[in-house]
Amino acid sequence: MSDNQPQLLVVDDDREIRELLGRYLGNHGMQCHLAASAAEARVHLTKLQPDLVLLDIMMPGEDGLSLCRYLSEHQPDLPVIMLSAKDETLDRILGLEIGADDYISKPFEPRELLARIKAVLRRSHSTRPSSAIPLPGTPVLEFAQWKLNTEARTLTDPEGIEVTLSSAEFKLLQVFLQHPRRVLSRDQLLDLTAGREAQAFDRAIDNQVSRLRRKIEPDSRNPSLIKTVWGGGYQFHAEVKSLFSDN
Repeated sequence: MSDNQPQLLVVDDDREIRELLGRYLGNHGMQCHLAASAAEARVHLTKLQPDLVLLDIMMPGEDGLSLCRYLSEHQPDLPVIMLSAKDETLDRILGLEIGADDYISKPFEPRELLARIKAVLRRSHSTRPSSAIPLPGTPVLEFAQWKLNTEARTLTDPEGIEVTLSSAEFKLLQVFLQHPRRVLSRDQLLDLTAGREAQAFDRAIDNQVSRLRRKIEPDSRNPSLIKTVWGGGYQFHAEVKSLFSDN
């Protein structure tokens, strides 16, 4: 994130909202680039390296959920706040499941949106790796012959093959590895991964756990690493070692 002006990409098909956000956020020290569609946003992303994307869900053509999924897979360190005129649980859950960092419903109070943007930028800035290449001394967490490089944000399986994680999946796995064999409630996992600002739902955590299990468990239907504790939450069942990368 720039020390002076965070770069924001605002994606909304409503011209009035787009321009109002650009002016308001610009008056509060942020540089906004405006896009009227997902296609236009993709063009911007080939030229810009924004610090955060404000993304409307309901747009003609490619919708915001599709673009968010793309960003989660290809730019997992890029924070996304989703905007929607719908205040429905399903939209909120879907956005969080596919990697959005926060969600706010229209109409919203501009000061609340600004506060959420600043909170997400702080979290992103504090966890973003300083280099995409692991440096000597980089901490690596090892479990069941898997390795998670917490600086490079990469996960490799026992055969050394890199497995892609969304931003949400990375955060969830990191929390489990930092608290091995401890029962973590859904509320605790929400606080430790998204923060209460995200206004997430229990089911969002359940679905993220399911997605993570499909990537790291030998049999996701009979999990041996991430155990469900009925009435309690989840528990990570594996020894975790802290190593250092020599790459």
